[in-house]
Amino acid sequence: MIIKTDKSEILDFLVDAANFKGDCEAVYFPENEADIISILREANQNKTKITIAGNGTGLTGARVPEGGIVISMSKMNKIIEINSNKNFAIVEPAVILSEFQKQITEKGMFYPPDPTEQNCFIGATIATNSSGAKSFKYGSTRNYVLELRVILSNGEILFLKRGKNYAKRSILNIQTESGSKIEMELPKYSMPNTKHSAGYFVNQNMDAIDLFIGSEGTLGIITEAKLKLLNIAENLISGILFFTSELDAFNFVDSVRDLSIKNRFANNETDINARGIEFFDYFSLQFLKDDYPKINDNHKAAIWFEQEINTRTEEALFNKWMNLIEKYNADIDNSWFAVDNVEREKFKNFRHSVSSKVSEFVAKKGLRKVGTDTAVPKEQFLTYYNYMKHEVVENKLNYICYGHIGDCHLHLNMLPKNEAEFEIAKSLYAKFCKKAVNLGGTVSAEHGIGKMKRNYLLEMFGEKSIKEMAKIKKVFDKNLILGIGNIFDEKYLK
Repeated sequence: MIIKTDKSEILDFLVDAANFKGDCEAVYFPENEADIISILREANQNKTKITIAGNGTGLTGARVPEGGIVISMSKMNKIIEINSNKNFAIVEPAVILSEFQKQITEKGMFYPPDPTEQNCFIGATIATNSSGAKSFKYGSTRNYVLELRVILSNGEILFLKRGKNYAKRSILNIQTESGSKIEMELPKYSMPNTKHSAGYFVNQNMDAIDLFIGSEGTLGIITEAKLKLLNIAENLISGILFFTSELDAFNFVDSVRDLSIKNRFANNETDINARGIEFFDYFSLQFLKDDYPKINDNHKAAIWFEQEINTRTEEALFNKWMNLIEKYNADIDNSWFAVDNVEREKFKNFRHSVSSKVSEFVAKKGLRKVGTDTAVPKEQFLTYYNYMKHEVVENKLNYICYGHIGDCHLHLNMLPKNEAEFEIAKSLYAKFCKKAVNLGGTVSAEHGIGKMKRNYLLEMFGEKSIKEMAKIKKVFDKNLILGIGNIFDEKYLK
């Protein structure tokens, strides 16, 4: 096992993709569970804080240390098994998502939680309950985690298998591999009825495995995961539609969303049933137009959509999609339809390049990214969207807005040009989080809380519920060493 203490060698671990910065004494690079257990036992005895580091693609400061030591999971990167007969894979936590998707695609399968950032570690996506473009149909990471191996802060091992250990109402009992028993009473706070990834997941009669999914490295260290896979569709209808009216784009989305939700559990293969619906506003398109000549200044919005098809359903579904596209006045002549996997890969690059360009812009300014991860109920979407737009325009800030509109989950990224505008953007971000909560939504739909969003989680749940979350942590991490500062302020642990 390698241990690095020279600051010049560990600088990459002291910052994340949102430019959140920190410091630590050393970075450890374990190669197996035994290494991790050894580190944890010593740290637990000495009460040394530990931060678990993924691949540095996060946007919340979760993997950035504030003292103590860092455990980099990068050496634990093996794909242990891909089973195409039973549609599952077993992986170590540092398997990179893009490489995983490539290997399972070659075997005719795919992993639906498909976060925008393809260079992330799969373990980190479990730790934050990540999701992406396909979450509209398939949901978040939680739905695809079948088993977890987790090392607790005292070095004991938990093996969690979905469907094997449920809470009895609000009492959850868990047993470690060595036979130690853990009993706890689950909090009774309620979660929003939206796409949501903020704080510990709790529910009466819940499956124990779900408590650790989305726990952001605060309850234990994931060393192995068994994941559910799906078969690749025979073919896809996929397109990027440009609209000269933003309202037309929103009306198109409303229709597609309603039809897809209605048809999601039906057996009729010829119904509209999108697996992904993504939105790009005018300023997003302006960000991209140098690389994509189909974009012109008349385009006020774009929508990417995708649906699985086969030879039996292709013609009927294509006609239904074209009827909707024409009904809502998309610019058909300039819109872009994929006819093969090469074209679909270009679509993927189109979607992902917006986020990377924003990160590059912010990094050049030496400032932190200020972008929303909020989601609201669909009935409140336009109210919320127009509120955000009004506020940024009123404050004369540059911005772009894009994201998972099928889930009413958009990333409005403010682009401050200097420190003064950065402070305004931070103030607006707080207002947007508060507004989302007031409308019945969440402050984080897919990226988690980390260290940067703790105050917004407090706004969402209130101090009583945050204290209840802290009690959960104390059950599994008695000496309070894991992920301190993630999800809630350290003061709630005292």
